[in-house]
Amino acid sequence: MVIQQFEAIAELQRTVSALREEIARLKGGPGRPNIKPSGMEKATEPKPEKPVSKERPKRGPTRTKLTINEEKTVKVAAPPGSRFKGYTRFVVQDLVLRAHVVDFRCERWLTPDGAMLTAPLPDGLEGHFGPELRRFILAQYHQGQVTVPRLVEMLRALGIFISKRQVVRLLIKGQEPFLNEANEVLRAGLSSAAWITVDDTGARHKAKNGFCTQIGNAHFTWFGTTDSKNRANFLALLRAGYGDYIINAAALAYMRQRSLAAHVITRLADHPDRYFADQHAWTAHLEKLGITMLKVNPDPVEIATEGALWGSIKAHGLLPNTVIVSDDAGQFNVGEHGLCWVHAERLVHKLDAFTDENRKAQRHIRSLIWRFYRDLKAYRLAPSKNRQAALTARFDRIFTRQTGFVTLDRLLKRLHANKAELLKVLERPEIPLHTNGSENDIRGVVTKRKVSGGTRSDVGRDCRDGFLGLGKTCKKLGIVFWNYLGSRLGISGQPDVPPLADIVRHRCASA
Repeated sequence: MVIQQFEAIAELQRTVSALREEIARLKGGPGRPNIKPSGMEKATEPKPEKPVSKERPKRGPTRTKLTINEEKTVKVAAPPGSRFKGYTRFVVQDLVLRAHVVDFRCERWLTPDGAMLTAPLPDGLEGHFGPELRRFILAQYHQGQVTVPRLVEMLRALGIFISKRQVVRLLIKGQEPFLNEANEVLRAGLSSAAWITVDDTGARHKAKNGFCTQIGNAHFTWFGTTDSKNRANFLALLRAGYGDYIINAAALAYMRQRSLAAHVITRLADHPDRYFADQHAWTAHLEKLGITMLKVNPDPVEIATEGALWGSIKAHGLLPNTVIVSDDAGQFNVGEHGLCWVHAERLVHKLDAFTDENRKAQRHIRSLIWRFYRDLKAYRLAPSKNRQAALTARFDRIFTRQTGFVTLDRLLKRLHANKAELLKVLERPEIPLHTNGSENDIRGVVTKRKVSGGTRSDVGRDCRDGFLGLGKTCKKLGIVFWNYLGSRLGISGQPDVPPLADIVRHRCASA
């Protein structure tokens, strides 16, 4: 009876917490996730062989890393009879930040045939604001997380006469080359990466709640904000900018795997039309075949649409043998799929235990999982068939135990049902055991949401997602985002940055 009362109290506490999160969300803020840190990833890292010295490491010489722009000689009044002994060098780093206004006087000539000839402006100039100012605004807003009002105030303080509307235009107008490069980065990653990790978080767009999905690995990051988070939406994002629907062998195999009715698959397979340029054409095709009128389970329209999206992904050469590692959210379970061990262990960690026996069983299972996780890390470094078989048998022993703690036993049974996804690393040792990379990437979206709220236009949403992804990709590739912006905006004297998609494709292929 006491255990039942404890469980009832815990359930009521979870209900109250969920209601508070819902109230906070309705007021415009995201709910706080009920996540307890477990520390499994850090605790299972190998310890250093030698004790770490408590002395702080020396930073090293700074002068060799700097480019000297100016040299000044400082003189001193020496007394008579002194001998000159050279110079003592002292390097000072400073920042020159000031307004620079140029008045271009463009020559005008009247040609003999009566036409007026006007000298063109230098390359790289668009409108009344130069590329350096555009770079500063883009870097401050997307990388520095500065809001538009504060950015306007800062620019005016520096002597730039600019309005809020003009700043917004500089942030969203004419950014198609950047957005196209972000899509190219996604296509390069999905076509050449051995694995990707995915995650999502809440996002506001046009005063409505939506979701921002992250896709990436160790070499690239991409964000996409939509109003849904179902599986069809995720598959649409995996098309990497393509908008078509294709019925091919991969699409039909997906439909069979999802248990779509055989007569529906036959209708789609026997029809001569296999390619559909957009969603409107695809919906019209389903209506023509009478599939939209069917009322069966599973929903034939939903499964057929997912299959056509999967066919498009495969037709464009995306995800050839790529493992998708996720946190066990249902929409991410497509193709080759692996699960995050940190999220799996977290379920055991946050269980409510009410007796000493329950807490003891919980601690014991967690210790077994931690040791198993440490051995999985060692297996990734030196995989072998014998160790693979041993780890598989050990997984079964851990997750088929009967501890007497009913809730824990149910959870272990559920985790054992995910055996293929949790042990995907035994087949593919190159994949990670967690989705920490995705969670780290998506924190930038969360910070942006807290600082600037939501977006009001589709182009503003796309620019926010595109530049956040490009900034994260540059960081992973070791490219300074400031230099990247300078290279793309055509600022003279900047280092040349090759297309990010080419670098991502090379890094993923050689990984």
